[in-house]
Amino acid sequence: MKSFFLSISLFLSLPLASFSQTAKHVVLVSIDGFRPDFYREAKWPTPNLQRIAAEGTSADGVRGVFPSVTYPSHTTLITGVAPAQHGIYYNSPFEPDGATGRWYWEENLIKTETLWDAVRKAGLKSASVMWPVSVGAPIDYNIPEFWSLDKSVDRFTPVRQNTMPKGLMEEIELNATGKLTARDMSSDYVSGDENGSRMAAYLLETYKPNLLTLHVFGVDHAEHQDGRDGAHVRRALATADWVVGHLLEALAKAGIDKETAVIVTGDHGFVDINTALAPNVWLAQNGLYNAEKGDWKAQFHTSGAAAFLMLKDPKDKKTLAKVRQLLAAAPAEQRKLFRVVERAELDEVGADPNAALALAPVPGVSMSSAREGQVVRPGKGGTHGFFPDFDQIRTGFIGYGPGFEAGKVVPQMNLQDVAPLTAKLLGLPWQTSPAAPKVIKTATR
Repeated sequence: MKSFFLSISLFLSLPLASFSQTAKHVVLVSIDGFRPDFYREAKWPTPNLQRIAAEGTSADGVRGVFPSVTYPSHTTLITGVAPAQHGIYYNSPFEPDGATGRWYWEENLIKTETLWDAVRKAGLKSASVMWPVSVGAPIDYNIPEFWSLDKSVDRFTPVRQNTMPKGLMEEIELNATGKLTARDMSSDYVSGDENGSRMAAYLLETYKPNLLTLHVFGVDHAEHQDGRDGAHVRRALATADWVVGHLLEALAKAGIDKETAVIVTGDHGFVDINTALAPNVWLAQNGLYNAEKGDWKAQFHTSGAAAFLMLKDPKDKKTLAKVRQLLAAAPAEQRKLFRVVERAELDEVGADPNAALALAPVPGVSMSSAREGQVVRPGKGGTHGFFPDFDQIRTGFIGYGPGFEAGKVVPQMNLQDVAPLTAKLLGLPWQTSPAAPKVIKTATR
């Protein structure tokens, strides 16, 4: 049989309407902070992931988007295009007068077609559990990731209120999870991912959706605390592995395991942090970013390890020149901590079209939004958001079941490839954006 990935570059360059359905169902699991070493190296507590990687097709690395943070990345996973096209540029939108705590929660903010749209247009059924940017999405059984800006409201009540159809959460609590509280779904405890898995398993067994998307979030939380390794990371990762095994069992119980393709991927890798850089301090010290509301000419919108320069007047070339001068004049010990990503390169990688430029730090350095205090300060734990051009920030990919050949290895692919691949498996019409890079090769391990 011809290898699936021998022809992947060809099918990604063509309209997919001409391809027949390979799987009746696809389960798309995103493990937040997923890394290839989690299934490549035996030291990790991941027997399920290591098994399906060996029995399916896996990647040595998946190149992400910029910034390599959760919400833009998850939207790329279900649209096949970069942030510049789909419109979810960061986790939190840039708010000129100060951050309110709002994130890009609602699906109607996405500017391009999603897999959920394509499934509905084809008359098929979809389900989703805790996927970013999914509030109000055209999903038949939808438990979205969402929380309130009102600090007096617990984190799970908004999820319950926005679960569709109405009554679904109560049905799941009655039949699968028991009564849930915010603590039961917290990323501070492995029970958050366990309960998300129980929700997804119930939907698979009860409704047998053609597409199920699941966001597993605990590993990311642990890596932020501990960095790339640590006791918390290992517990969270063992739970994520259990989630995958639990879903495989659910497919078998539902009698659809032989006709279901399972994709396990992620949004970004992780990097250990020892230093934080606060570029807004430079702007504040030079009168470009003042404390009074609305009194600013330039400010950096930070997103994980990256910072994006926003101008109050996008045509203000004088202020832009001043910022460039400040960056160039930084002491050598500070200047070596980052590089300037110019607008042409931001366009090339599909980043926020509103940013005048961006700062991409070297590994080990993260950006701080502070505009007071020291420019350089100690950092700890781990983070992401880096320009996706080195191994540690790349995420992983495993494809298992119909359409995937055992033992095949892809040296590198792109986050943009997951949506058209999923559409191809389900036989859905899908036109890949010409702006999405295609860097997929084949190798056998």
